[in-house]
Amino acid sequence: MSTPMLEIRNLRVQVEEKEILKGVDLVVPRGEVHAIMGRNGSGKSTLSYAIAGRDGYEITDGDVLLDGVSITEMSPDERAAAGLFLAFQYPIEIPGVATMTFLKAAMNAQRKARGEEELTTPQFMKEVRSASENLSVNREILKRSLNVGFSGGEKKRAEVLQMALLQPKMCVMDETDSGLDIDALKVVSEGVNKMRDGGRSMLVITHYQRLLEYIVPDRVHVFSDGRIVKSGGKELALELESKGYSSFDKVAGSVADGAAA
Repeated sequence: MSTPMLEIRNLRVQVEEKEILKGVDLVVPRGEVHAIMGRNGSGKSTLSYAIAGRDGYEITDGDVLLDGVSITEMSPDERAAAGLFLAFQYPIEIPGVATMTFLKAAMNAQRKARGEEELTTPQFMKEVRSASENLSVNREILKRSLNVGFSGGEKKRAEVLQMALLQPKMCVMDETDSGLDIDALKVVSEGVNKMRDGGRSMLVITHYQRLLEYIVPDRVHVFSDGRIVKSGGKELALELESKGYSSFDKVAGSVADGAAA
């Protein structure tokens, strides 16, 4: 049996001394796409930040393993070098930092951390041209400062381009569909789907079923009150769409009662 790409064991996380994640268990096998769905405030984004190692998200118990190796003591850049990528719900703007400069620095930082030679400028430009064409990314946006003046769709396309260039083995996408109209959603989803292969795994976090019409998951997990309360196939997303999240609140309560017993 192969090692899971991502394994989360009884993860508990607190933010400003308030417990948000209350014992999360999750396994994402190599090459699979899993979706986490839950209403706002259920702890979905906290899970993504804890996996990525964001400051202020304190792991009080449990473990996170990437490709069989614990990453809970690693810094965010060490996790990135190990093959983890986090796509933010709201990518930040960085005035004065050219997008191309950022991309080259990110790629070479990871290569250096892995003991690989840094890319020369011609090599880097070739990589960007190839990835841009494959993902249908307008290279005009690459001439601007990072995310500055970008539309929501352009920001998400730029993130998918980053993902394609960095070639992570585990992608965590936090509400990738946030702020996108249907045309932008289709373009971004197409880019994500082009990166699906037998080795790369993805964790897609959302509270809308519509994203999963374009990025079809292998498994769906329902998040409520800091826990996964139900898991199933892609049809579970349709059940959520028809019944809403309130039908899973009792399940979350039962899980909490069982944990306390």
